[in-house]
Amino acid sequence: MDRFAYTSLNAINERRLARHVFTNELANVSTPGFKKSYEAAMQANKTEGMGYDTRISPQMEKIERVLLTPGALMVTGSSTDIAFKGQTLLGVQAPNGDLAFTRRGDLRVNLSGVLENGQGHPVIAEGGSPINVPPGFAVNITPRGEVFARDPNLPGVAAEVLVGQLLLRDASETIIVRREDGLFESFQNNTRVTGDFPTGPVPVEVVSGALEGSNVNPILALVKLIDESRSFEQSIKFIREAKNIDESGATMLRG
Repeated sequence: MDRFAYTSLNAINERRLARHVFTNELANVSTPGFKKSYEAAMQANKTEGMGYDTRISPQMEKIERVLLTPGALMVTGSSTDIAFKGQTLLGVQAPNGDLAFTRRGDLRVNLSGVLENGQGHPVIAEGGSPINVPPGFAVNITPRGEVFARDPNLPGVAAEVLVGQLLLRDASETIIVRREDGLFESFQNNTRVTGDFPTGPVPVEVVSGALEGSNVNPILALVKLIDESRSFEQSIKFIREAKNIDESGATMLRG
């Protein structure tokens, strides 16, 4: 009877990852550029070891791949907001200094004059360094990712100055996985690769004055989370039933 309880308890522990995934998706429904990941799947595996030869343990098989399907386009009118076409990714500087990628395009110029996104990650140029904008200058970003700045205080039509080229990469032929900090990196030859990766065949392009919404379907994510909660409750009932059957058997033996 303990095998029954053992299998149910392992199912509860293994399904914890799926519950975390669905909860994270619901929490980021309104986050610009958020991308959902492939779902994890349950597999039955034989447990090896002394006393475990007849036990089958459910284990979660994780597939760490980010779905780069576009989200809804939201027009903002801000010159520093950009949305990415196709499966284009933007290079940014991770908190630990690594080059990482994102789809979040709510850009702004911080107090130090560095162009960054809404999460505070500095935007990286093609040369590998952050893009700096002179204080008080207005920013304009072209569809090819060129960043121009101009002084709005000059009389007449002020000339625009090129201050950087966004590091844009097409990931249509590259597996992209999520880092612990929420940013993206490539997955090549069954290994996570930190840093740059070769761009794909599709031309990279951005849309200025708009933001891309999350590609999470909130209704579907909520239904899946409810289903996970019911599976958890069902596993708990299995364990309770196993306990009741075991107690009933022990009572019969004593009688």
